[in-house]
Amino acid sequence: MSNPRILLLGPPGAGKGTQSKNIVDTYGVEHITTGDALRANKDMETEYGKPREFMEAGDLVPDPVVNEIVTAALADADGFVLDGYPRNMSQAEFLDEHADLDIVAFLDVGREELIKRLTGRRVDPETGDNYHVEYDMPEDDAIADRLVQRDDDTEETVRDRLDVYDENTKPLIEFYEERGLLERIEGDQTPDEVWEDLRVAIEGAVADDE
Repeated sequence: MSNPRILLLGPPGAGKGTQSKNIVDTYGVEHITTGDALRANKDMETEYGKPREFMEAGDLVPDPVVNEIVTAALADADGFVLDGYPRNMSQAEFLDEHADLDIVAFLDVGREELIKRLTGRRVDPETGDNYHVEYDMPEDDAIADRLVQRDDDTEETVRDRLDVYDENTKPLIEFYEERGLLERIEGDQTPDEVWEDLRVAIEGAVADDE
C-alpha cells in the first residue's frame, strides 16, 4: 500500500495522539503537528515575520504563517498523519488547495466522555508521566500520592476548550463530508477497538485511490 496521507480530526481528549502513534508505527509515515512544525521552523522567514517572534511574545501565530510552515512540512513527507491542523475553515481551505488527502478520519466522542477523560488526567511532576484516575493509575502509592492535575484539565477549563473546538473546528466536519473524504470513527470505544476501525477505514480509502 502506498504511504497514506491522513488527517485526524477530533476534539481534545478524543485520542488523536494515541491513534497517530498507531498510524506512524503501522505505515511508517510522518506525524505532523502544528506545534512540532512551528518549533522545527521557528526561524523560517515569512512575509509576516518569523514564527519565533509570535511564540516568544505569547501570541497566536497567524494563519498564513501556520499554513506556510505546515505545507512545507507536508512537502517533505512521504505520507503523513496530520494532527491538530487545520483548526479553522481558513486553514482547511488553504490545505485543500495545497495537499491531496486520502482520508479525513473524525474521532467522534461524546462531550461528557471527553470531560471525564480530560478532567481525570493526572501528571507526575517529577517525571512528566501521565496517568488517569479511572483508567490508568500507578501501582506505586508514592507516585500516586504526588500526582497533580494540570491547570488546563479542570472542568471549567475543559468545557471552555471544548466550546472553542465546537466554534472553530466542528465546521470542518461538514467541509470534508462535502468532499467525500470524511470517515467517522466511534471514539467512545477502547483504544484498540478505535484503532481497528481506523485501520480498516484508512486501508479502504487508500485502496479506493489506487
